[in-house]
Amino acid sequence: MVKQLKCEGVTYSYPGGAPVVDGASLTVEPGELLCIIGPNGAGKSTLLKSMAGLLSVDEGAITVDGLAVSSLGPRERARTLALVPQFLDAIPPLSVGNFVMGGRYGHLDSWRRADAADCEAVTGALLAAHVTELGERLLGELSGGQRQRVLIARALAQAAGYLLVDEPTSSLDPEHQLGVFSLLRELAESGRGVCVVTHDLTLASQFADKVALMQSGSFVAVGTPAELLTAEVLEPVYGAHFRFDSWSSADDEARPVVVPWALQ
Repeated sequence: MVKQLKCEGVTYSYPGGAPVVDGASLTVEPGELLCIIGPNGAGKSTLLKSMAGLLSVDEGAITVDGLAVSSLGPRERARTLALVPQFLDAIPPLSVGNFVMGGRYGHLDSWRRADAADCEAVTGALLAAHVTELGERLLGELSGGQRQRVLIARALAQAAGYLLVDEPTSSLDPEHQLGVFSLLRELAESGRGVCVVTHDLTLASQFADKVALMQSGSFVAVGTPAELLTAEVLEPVYGAHFRFDSWSSADDEARPVVVPWALQ
């Protein structure tokens, strides 16, 4: 059995509308951090929800480790795929600790209460997401950035093989942006498949193994950061809105640096 999360020719339309995702094909491998980039409205978040099994696609197939995502029951899907959304549609009146414990849903049968292993998983997830000190706080008391880190903790508590993350740094300061991507990098290196939607091209360059560029519902290019984050690839999609450079540390190859810039 080939282990991978795979989209093949996926098309999805919201009721009464044109396709938001249109023939998209993508593969996420275990041990890989893949970043999806692209303009607003390209279909990135909709595809991520489809990959998580939250939307039923019109055409194409989404499989995880050889099984159709649509064939998985809710608990099995929760053990396999963890989604970190951009934000919560509604903020439940729960403490951070209890909310993160909800990530253990896939591991708890209806007859079994959380045990020491579940509590240990939650403790580790809070620690990894740097929100241990928030454990007793109510979700509604947190800032947007704090809630984003708690969402990541909940997904980590799921202990799923694939992590799908939608714009995780949009509410974070630079230190926590780097912290989140460092954590996602560590998770990939531990063997999980990690797929991240982001608008931060330089963070994608620094941490991703592969980058996939989406436009009008489908992928126009997939490759390494060095292959994708160039003027030749990006400007036909985004326009001439960047300045390009590169940076390398003593123990790493040069990585592209892409900065939005108002051209005069």
